[in-house]
Amino acid sequence: MTDLGSCSILLILQVITCRAAIAWTINAPLCIEEVEVDPPKAGEVRIKVFSSGICGSDNHILDGTFPVPLPAILGHEGAGVVESIGEGVSSVKPGDKVLMIGLPQCRKCDSCLHAKGNYCLKADLFSSVGLMLDGTTRFTCRGMKVHNLFGTSTFTEYTVMREISVAKIDDAAPLEKVCILACAIPTSYGAAINTAQVTPGSTCVVFGLGGVGSAVVLGCRAAGAARIIGIDINEGKFARAKALGVTDCLNPRNFKKPIQQVVVEMTGVGADFTFEAIGTIETMVAALESCNLSYGVCVSLGVPPVKSQLSLDPMKLLSGRTLKACLLGEYKSRDHIPLLVEDYMKKKIDVNSLITHSLPFVKINEGFELLRSGQW
Repeated sequence: MTDLGSCSILLILQVITCRAAIAWTINAPLCIEEVEVDPPKAGEVRIKVFSSGICGSDNHILDGTFPVPLPAILGHEGAGVVESIGEGVSSVKPGDKVLMIGLPQCRKCDSCLHAKGNYCLKADLFSSVGLMLDGTTRFTCRGMKVHNLFGTSTFTEYTVMREISVAKIDDAAPLEKVCILACAIPTSYGAAINTAQVTPGSTCVVFGLGGVGSAVVLGCRAAGAARIIGIDINEGKFARAKALGVTDCLNPRNFKKPIQQVVVEMTGVGADFTFEAIGTIETMVAALESCNLSYGVCVSLGVPPVKSQLSLDPMKLLSGRTLKACLLGEYKSRDHIPLLVEDYMKKKIDVNSLITHSLPFVKINEGFELLRSGQW
């Protein structure tokens, strides 16, 4: 028997070589490459990624409308298992199932400490630098350093993240399903529940019936909305939208007048709540003008092109309308997202109905084509 009472055990973590999908430049497919993933440093976690959603903002990066430093490993809504931890990490341990979230929660900054704030000041979402907090990256490919995305990077078999962006979840959660609870669902579901605070019996309008808009529909339905009007130029989405709870589907191209006028005429006074889940200035204005001029609430969710400007007549607000926006549905990432996973496990949130395709990692570019074609 060996007495270890006065000894310390030193575990030396090694560099992991694995596959990752790298964005070398815009307007080009992702390249699946062999990458080296460094061990986690203090306050960091290395994670084996089991599944990742493809978000519209990933596509905005690839088409150049949302610039980030390249080359980079994209992806910011993932589920996986902790492989190793750096010094000082206490909230997760190797073997834990986790969600990887682009919006951190340091629990120390002004926003994290505020009851309503959720935009952690250590986030790397806007004017992204694509590096860890120490100004370096943990990814190397072909001898070149590769940036991360929002401190997350889920389009890889292994990633390294800051502990403040990692949320421990139920050990029974199916990793192939819950990855979209890291971004798409809380962003949209929370927009209805937390930001708009949809009321029972109300009328809601959702602009855009893709993944984000569909999750808004689930939130409106859960809040008790009596009428949900869905708007999209792709009528192929209508059958699925109605299955989720949309009561009326409108294609703006089928009308000679602006769609906001159509909505006001349909409802008589305008909708109680409207949601913009597309990301164009035109649809943001249309969503605002679709809601009741006295007490209507409009929530903007779509990511507009960088440097675009929203211009509107201030009289549109003076009568009492409210224009709002939100990030991650106002949820504090590490505190609240695991609770959404619990709700999913209790069948309170129908995550499965929002998953339209499941593809192997090597077909990631096919996933982007499905997204662009409107089949996602």
